[in-house]
Amino acid sequence: MKNFIFISPNFPTNYWQFCDRLAKNGINVLGIGDCPYDELEPGLKGALKEYYKVSNLENYDEVYRAVAYLIFRYGRIDWLESNNEYWLERDAQLRTEFNINTGFKSEDMPKIKYKSKMKEYYQRVGIPVARYHIVDNREGCLEFIRQVGYPVIVKPDNGVGANHTCRISSEAELDAFFGEMLPVTYIMEECVNGQICSYDAIIDSKGDPVFESGNVTCSSIMDIVNDGMDSFYYIVKELADDVREAGRKTVKSFGVSSRFVHLEFFRLLADQASLGKKGDIVALEVNMRPSGGFTPEMLNYANGTDVYKIWADMIAYDSTMLPQMGHYYCAFAGRRDGSDYVLDDNSLIGKYAMEVCQCRRIPDALSGAMGNRMILAKFESYDHMEAFFADAARKR
Repeated sequence: MKNFIFISPNFPTNYWQFCDRLAKNGINVLGIGDCPYDELEPGLKGALKEYYKVSNLENYDEVYRAVAYLIFRYGRIDWLESNNEYWLERDAQLRTEFNINTGFKSEDMPKIKYKSKMKEYYQRVGIPVARYHIVDNREGCLEFIRQVGYPVIVKPDNGVGANHTCRISSEAELDAFFGEMLPVTYIMEECVNGQICSYDAIIDSKGDPVFESGNVTCSSIMDIVNDGMDSFYYIVKELADDVREAGRKTVKSFGVSSRFVHLEFFRLLADQASLGKKGDIVALEVNMRPSGGFTPEMLNYANGTDVYKIWADMIAYDSTMLPQMGHYYCAFAGRRDGSDYVLDDNSLIGKYAMEVCQCRRIPDALSGAMGNRMILAKFESYDHMEAFFADAARKR
């Protein structure tokens, strides 16, 4: 029987389902987290063979001892994973130190965590990337800006989501950035006039997909985080051929195997001399884990399937027989506390009662990028979904 250590299995709150499907496939699921056992979801408790509570997941020595204890109890660990961006480097370090060979190791981290280093792997397979400059000093940045023009985007080279990302459109804004920057390495990139789209896939041990889908973001994640805007995105009804091609090439270039991935691209909204023609696909960044928050639920609604089980089947059998029975758009509307909407949540849900799949409060840790309350709904037509987004966004 295979042993699988799942790090922080209780967050996000829907991730207990990964553990549940693993257990149903006959795998020993061993959890390590800092949440008291009594506060775990009943479904998660039922899936775990054992749960080791640490006082703080940030304390590497404590987590290391937890892994060592579980090895002593159950023998060789076949898998160790969190499916969470925040813990990717920690997961890799633990795999390296305990010789767990079913995932990325520490030496793999630079290419999948540093935005500057990702670019080489995109370029190897012919996917255009934005020009960039590692922020050094004011003069070095101004020289880069003279080459690419304003605006430019600045963000931590190793960062999660759109945290500490900003658009700089003038020397005054550049000076303000230098006055407020954190003590981390930043990357400055030319601004890409494009809409974000993704390749979401579950990849087997040979680097081939056993499930493929994708989403489209309706507004800039940077603006959502920085300006507290509502959040709207959707799972596509059919994955575009060019996104599928770019996604598969990226998987091969990065040497991905046995993972759930969320790979982000731009689709150009206008010709951009350094990058391509309107409609072309341009690299943004790789995320070697599922798309955040409740996107797995949306993938299920859009495709009439169970991605938690497909992922667990990949772990257990390196394949899946689970069919996909639906082809829908699945829309996410993330709304903000304190906003005066024309249709409150109950009215919006009532108007789209036949389409709404789920509504719930979003955990505070995710609310910056996703809003405080979410409504998920699935649609057969794009126009119907657009009407839902318009109603969800309309304020007095």
